[in-house]
Amino acid sequence: MRSACWPPPFALWDAAHIVVAPRGGPATVTMVDVPSALPPGDPSPTDGSLPPSALRGLGERPFGVYVHVPFCATRCGYCDFNTYTPGELGSAASPASWLEAVRRELTLAAEVLGGQVLGTEVLGPEVLGAEVLGTEVLGGGAAPAGTVFVGGGTPSLLGAAGLAAVLDAVRSTFGLSAGAEVTTEANPESTSPEFFDGIRAAGFTRVSLGMQSAAPHVLAVLDRTHTPGRAVAAAREARAAGFERVNLDLIYGAPGERPSDLLASLDAALAADADHVSAYALIVEDGTALASRVRRGELPAPDDDVLAERYELVDSVLSAAGLHWYEVSNWARGAAARCRHNLGYWRGGHWWGVGPGAHSHVGGVRWWNVKHPAAYAARLAGGASPALAREVLSPAQRRVERIMLELRLSDGLSCSALDAAGLAAARTAADGGLLDPVALDAGHAVLTPRGRLLADAVVRALLG
Repeated sequence: MRSACWPPPFALWDAAHIVVAPRGGPATVTMVDVPSALPPGDPSPTDGSLPPSALRGLGERPFGVYVHVPFCATRCGYCDFNTYTPGELGSAASPASWLEAVRRELTLAAEVLGGQVLGTEVLGPEVLGAEVLGTEVLGGGAAPAGTVFVGGGTPSLLGAAGLAAVLDAVRSTFGLSAGAEVTTEANPESTSPEFFDGIRAAGFTRVSLGMQSAAPHVLAVLDRTHTPGRAVAAAREARAAGFERVNLDLIYGAPGERPSDLLASLDAALAADADHVSAYALIVEDGTALASRVRRGELPAPDDDVLAERYELVDSVLSAAGLHWYEVSNWARGAAARCRHNLGYWRGGHWWGVGPGAHSHVGGVRWWNVKHPAAYAARLAGGASPALAREVLSPAQRRVERIMLELRLSDGLSCSALDAAGLAAARTAADGGLLDPVALDAGHAVLTPRGRLLADAVVRALLG
């Protein structure tokens, strides 16, 4: 997440990242990976140190580790993440040099955060269980990670052995708490039954597969290389390997997508027995190949009204199948299937983002690493933090971000976060059918189905 003033107001990024950018629909909140453009900020200390005030807050929120894998075999036309193909990297960096740098950053992180104790109350026992986030320091060092999320890029390009090495590095520095959630993203075309067996044996507990669509022509528009049935087969292979938690990512609203195409994608995801589905509207990002095609008139830009209709279709189909929304763009089969790592972002937790361009947040301090893998590795090899810049959030900024993010959750936002004007705006929104009036009377602002479509407007109203 960034401050409320950049990029424009109401745009926030976090390590994985969460984007909150009110551009007219529910999908303006998306979980994406490290963005290609980094924000401005204040200089970061070369030793990575944090203010004592930030460290004092560690015991109040859950703690997770995000690891960014910046490698891709090819670049998808819609992608503006901080990723690199072999041709783009050349000999400047490699998975081996990246892994060594990741180990160094994890060691630095454990030293900076060493001795701190992390709490459990933010996620809640209904999601975590009593012992998910350990509350005792391991060996007098940094507290154990309650969640780990390996994203990209394409983490599955590392293979099972490479991902096992990443998780071993987290274990050797922070350790993992009892029942820790350990997720990796994977592209279907770079997985196999042996891959899933290997990462399950290494300690991964959750897999997130980039399905995007079951329609061949939609995959072609998105420049996705897997065949329509491969994502479903990969999900089943993950289940066979012992993964209880399998997510499928969908993108809706691509040029040429018909309602029947989206229905087929949803049916395929449900047939794969995924217990979690993330569905995002296509956003045409500047600088991408897709943006160039739209600008040249080769493809139409996504239509907001169509995107709203698609969202309603997604929600209707998934809800009828027993997967219920818990965040505007995420549906899960029960509380245990919710992504705990991402809940940490949405509920203001602490995380250390490891890797080129990765973002971190601890105790109201947010920082981001240099982008290029070679520059990232060089800084760490020289004994310096890879952080490019940082910002210390004011109480007012933290309140704004809390309202923007927690309102996206089905649990809603506590009305204690609102001032008098915000409470009045909440009542107006409830009268207008955008917030649940019963929940509001009980002290929580919870979006209605219509409110989810207009969530950005509700956020603006509550902020005044």
